[in-house]
Amino acid sequence: MGRAALSMMALAAFAVPAHGQKPSLGMLDQLSPGGWELRERGSDGAVRQLCLDNGRKLIQLRHPGLSCNRTIVEDTANEVTVQYTCRGQGYGRTHIRRETNGLVQIDSQGIVNGLPFAFAAEGRQVGNCRG
Repeated sequence: MGRAALSMMALAAFAVPAHGQKPSLGMLDQLSPGGWELRERGSDGAVRQLCLDNGRKLIQLRHPGLSCNRTIVEDTANEVTVQYTCRGQGYGRTHIRRETNGLVQIDSQGIVNGLPFAFAAEGRQVGNCRG
């Protein structure tokens, strides 16, 4: 076999995708669905109820339902950081740390409706979604 053929075979070996590779932002897919309570840290400790069918919704809490471009900054087994831009609507950067599949810590900041926001909250799965 010629040197060129061996080089091509070596390159082909590196081009094969790894089996068992985890999906992007897979940690968020493991969070328990159902009713969640988000308790903001700070002076008023506001509590928000949320029906969560997909943990990815936690990325855009201040821009819910908008189609935004996302850039994954960090994606590990227990932490994700995502930066997103919602054209004409603002942007944000959210860091989520999983303690369990029913308990997360969220830090998010950005711009919504032309005004800055920043919050830190604990998210806890509290049961089923309420009607």
